[in-house]
Amino acid sequence: MGTQIQLGACTADVSFKSIKNVHLSVHPPAGRVSISAPARMSLDTVRVFALSKLPWIKQQQSRLRAQEREPPREYIDRESHYVWGRRYLMEVSEHEQPPVVALRHKKLVLQVRPGTDEARRRELLDGWYRERVRAAAAELIARWEPVLGVKVGRVFVQRMKTRWGSCSPARGNIRLNTELAKKPRTCLEYIIVHEMVHLLEPTHNARFVALMDRFMPHWQARREALNRLPVRHETWSH
Repeated sequence: MGTQIQLGACTADVSFKSIKNVHLSVHPPAGRVSISAPARMSLDTVRVFALSKLPWIKQQQSRLRAQEREPPREYIDRESHYVWGRRYLMEVSEHEQPPVVALRHKKLVLQVRPGTDEARRRELLDGWYRERVRAAAAELIARWEPVLGVKVGRVFVQRMKTRWGSCSPARGNIRLNTELAKKPRTCLEYIIVHEMVHLLEPTHNARFVALMDRFMPHWQARREALNRLPVRHETWSH
């Protein structure tokens, strides 16, 4: 069962599971708070525990919310865009031909029909980013499945407001944030391994950490690197 509790101005998502200890997490990029608690524990006990951790929660949220934001994009000539952690200048060309997005040397070329507005340009680039993540993810999953001894069901790539990725252990499906195409490939690999390890251990307990340590030593460094990178200029919320 899932519910929410209020901790002053902070809201926490609470889920009760077949676990022994309480697990508290503050998630990037907006500082969403989640608590996994043993099924036998009362909601009042969970609230008392969370209130005792409130200074730490606020500290983590402040750190995450101070993360650099990307400036708003207009999808015009000489505007900076990122692909796999590298900066490219956009070059917009208008032709009466089907739209194309392509990398050419140090430029991100966006070919559109004359009169194409900003919303459509953004849609085209988002779709291109989505396909970059989908293709890279397929290769990484194929590489990691025999290592982890798991089988991924379906992979969904979409814009996600509060997470870089998520997993449905019961179905074996994982979801990835389209924004990962802007970050270094090592960040995408970390998120994919993180979600695939959830197929072995659904929660963020000690076993999950041990599995991450075993299969991807220094994974914390990749996580910190990802969380230091700029995120979209929109306010991320849950």
